[in-house]
Amino acid sequence: MYEPVLLKNLDVADAHLLATYEAGGGYRALNKALKEHTPEEIINLVKTSNLRGRGGAGFPTGMKWSFVPKGNRQKYLCCNADEGEPGTFKDRIIMERDPHQLIEGMAIAAYAIGAEVAYVYIRGEYVLAMRRLEQAIAEAKTKGYLGSRILGSDFNFIVHVHCGAGAYICGEETAMLDSLEGKRAQPRLKPPFPAVAGLYASPTVINNVETLVCVPHIVARGADWFRSIGPAKSPGPKLYCVSGQVRKPGLYELPMGIPLRELVEDHAGGVPVGRRIKAVIPGGVSAPVIPEPGLDVAMDFDSLAAVGSMLGSAGVIVVDDTTCMVKVATRIVEFFHHESCGKCTPCREGLNWAVKVLRRIEAGKGAPGDMEQLDMLCKGIFGNTFCALGDGAAMGLRASLAHFRDEFVAHIEERRCPFH
Repeated sequence: MYEPVLLKNLDVADAHLLATYEAGGGYRALNKALKEHTPEEIINLVKTSNLRGRGGAGFPTGMKWSFVPKGNRQKYLCCNADEGEPGTFKDRIIMERDPHQLIEGMAIAAYAIGAEVAYVYIRGEYVLAMRRLEQAIAEAKTKGYLGSRILGSDFNFIVHVHCGAGAYICGEETAMLDSLEGKRAQPRLKPPFPAVAGLYASPTVINNVETLVCVPHIVARGADWFRSIGPAKSPGPKLYCVSGQVRKPGLYELPMGIPLRELVEDHAGGVPVGRRIKAVIPGGVSAPVIPEPGLDVAMDFDSLAAVGSMLGSAGVIVVDDTTCMVKVATRIVEFFHHESCGKCTPCREGLNWAVKVLRRIEAGKGAPGDMEQLDMLCKGIFGNTFCALGDGAAMGLRASLAHFRDEFVAHIEERRCPFH
């Protein structure tokens, strides 16, 4: 039976306090990193573990760290805790229940890349998480885990918390950097990549919360331990957020690569009695939907990509057979249209027109040619935008049109919703 690692303190009383974290072995990995490893050794350890970024892209973490130029230039570490993807709440739980785990991971990462300053970019709605994180930072400073000459070493490190204003686009790393600098949050053209020219044009590493909390466990237990969990190409423990029409919604820690059907039916209890699973969105609403017959796919980066979807943020949203997929698609595209920063014409204009067409179809006022127009809009948006927001919207809509086209056609031909 799998024993939780990242969520081991989830139900421990006062787990957010430093004394509780230390009692469970907290900050021993930081001490080990500073006293037994050079920064280069930490980077190589994370490379060997094959930790892939848990924010959605799945880029190898150690490789990202190795891109940071050597030398005495000012460097920054940024933790992307914006977590704006609908259906995703894993980072919030960690920051609320176990914030010191994140601070320790950030300290080790900063030591590895040579950064002395870090920012946690946290979404404004996460009030409790923000308070707990700030309290944890203050405790860590007092105990010498943050500040100058940490644990008797030459390493200096401080963490600042920056509150966002609820813009989904700030989940994109370069838009987040612009927001941190006080600008309007819009994605930057790459290259240059943040590792070379990021925050204040300085070398910057950006990782999300779940990625960083894996780091202390890799240092403490070794790369071989990490690779022993899950598939070889995407190893390690993984946090899955399960919501929607399911009997036991919640946050589950399981090995990477668990079958989607097992996650939904066995761990989350399946859909309510008397209903059937219709489809599952595996990685937040930007991930293309998977119909019920395809649920035996493994929940890892490569397996989901092979079936035309993606792991994304692992925000698993379950849809049962009482739900209209036209309504689901409309709400998702409305969200992306609302959250588009407006920088790219295909995203700004394409999503605007897609929303108009979808609303018309949902209201029973669809017209001949609407399906073809939606297909054309998806084609015009995908691959033609600065960031992945437009791609996510187009991919999701395109999957809904492909798998549930009969429902869209029924709305147009019958001029009503068959589920009402």
